[in-house]
Amino acid sequence: MPVIFLIIVGAAAGFLATRMMHVRTDVVTTVAIGIFGALIGGMILRFILMLTGIAFGFVGAILGAMLLIWLYRTYIQK
Repeated sequence: MPVIFLIIVGAAAGFLATRMMHVRTDVVTTVAIGIFGALIGGMILRFILMLTGIAFGFVGAILGAMLLIWLYRTYIQK
């Protein structure tokens, strides 16, 4: 069940992050960005703020996805 929840939250976070940063990607890439962003952002927020809950996890997922997009644009896509 947590894996399915991670995919759903990751898909939503990836969708919002790609739209906020004006990146047009396919569905698989958007979901992957969201899932990895959720992992990165969730770990960062939990470590720094020591907060739990769905709302903070979702915010962390969006921030992590945006960080991943920025890193991709800065260092890989040229």
